[in-house]
Amino acid sequence: MTTLFKNIKELIQVREEQINFVSGSAMKTLPSIKDAFLVVENGVISNFGNMDNCPNSEFDKVVDATGKMILPSWCDSHTHIVYAGNREGEFVDRINGLSYEAIANNGGGILNSAKKLQETSENDLYNQSKTRLEEIIQLGTGAVEIKSGYGLTADAELKMLRVIKRLKENYPIEIKATFLGAHALPLSYKNNKAGYLNMLIQEVMPKIASENLAEFVDIFCETGYFSVEDTKLILEAGKKHGLIPKIHVNQFTAIGGVQVGVKYNALSVDHLEEMRDEDIAALQNTLTMPVALPSCSYFLSIPYTPARRIIDAGLPLALATDYNPGSTPSGNMNFVISTACIKMKMTPEEAINAATINGAYAMGLEQQVGSITKGKLANLTLTKPINSYGFIPYSFGNHQIEKVYLKGEQITNKH
Repeated sequence: MTTLFKNIKELIQVREEQINFVSGSAMKTLPSIKDAFLVVENGVISNFGNMDNCPNSEFDKVVDATGKMILPSWCDSHTHIVYAGNREGEFVDRINGLSYEAIANNGGGILNSAKKLQETSENDLYNQSKTRLEEIIQLGTGAVEIKSGYGLTADAELKMLRVIKRLKENYPIEIKATFLGAHALPLSYKNNKAGYLNMLIQEVMPKIASENLAEFVDIFCETGYFSVEDTKLILEAGKKHGLIPKIHVNQFTAIGGVQVGVKYNALSVDHLEEMRDEDIAALQNTLTMPVALPSCSYFLSIPYTPARRIIDAGLPLALATDYNPGSTPSGNMNFVISTACIKMKMTPEEAINAATINGAYAMGLEQQVGSITKGKLANLTLTKPINSYGFIPYSFGNHQIEKVYLKGEQITNKH
């Protein structure tokens, strides 16, 4: 199957050479070709260039993109979209003055989601989650990481991971799975944190390894949740089972979690709303990707990740949605990019780099997606007719997507 996209107003995020990610001042550069063509063969990008060099051979399909742009699909490296029910009641509680912590202390928050999930069948959980997955694909996401962490029992955590595996088998989007059993302490282990962590390590991790249910291990390293020592324990155990480390860290307080992430070669450290100079310094000259989640800050009215300090220190930055029922009930990467530009003072070029190639790296997918590069999957977004790619973040709350392609195939609403 061959497809030619011709007369593309601008082909964005063109990388002739394979790169892993972009950092610092290089994030301000977004390479593109104006008046371009793109050829897709059997789901993979095979050729591109200026229309002057457009091949005139026969193609199975020709798409005229006059006035429109093409860019690689968004790469959303941090989501929790496998969950049961919703938490709109807590949304109202927060409006009425209760804090995230107060809601959690009243049995809300993660524990509320865990209770609902434990009572939901695997099939029902799959059906709820696939609706969200289909929604984010239509919003331009072509690669996504999905975490467990709303189970908080051995059975429920494994149920979540099996649902993620089913999604991976049934949809053409690239999906990575993360084991986040250490998301919160369940009530049954309220006074026995060591016992809970031991259960995750002794009971759940071996099953994850034997059933190949996750690529990554994660933990919520935060005051009132899990300590730096707990984080070391989980990351070390995960590594023994072949799980690559990631961390939720520095969301509300900075307690040294970034340094632990770096020590254990974490692929990414995510949230980073509270960043000290020593946390930024710890990330310099490492292969750990800082990940910001601006729509979480928007929804919870907490500080935004200091993108300018991070990028100006020469570091890379990725953007992700954090799609979850409690702190970010949205998987709209277009809104994330807008919010990064508006609230975090990232340029459109920086934000698009952060949401494509850097997001791909934060999932270990930089060889497959994240840029217009020969040999990569043709996970593409065709925009509506727009004046410039700067219009994508400018038109916040809307999206400028006309068509979405995964592996070269147009994705319609009904999968």
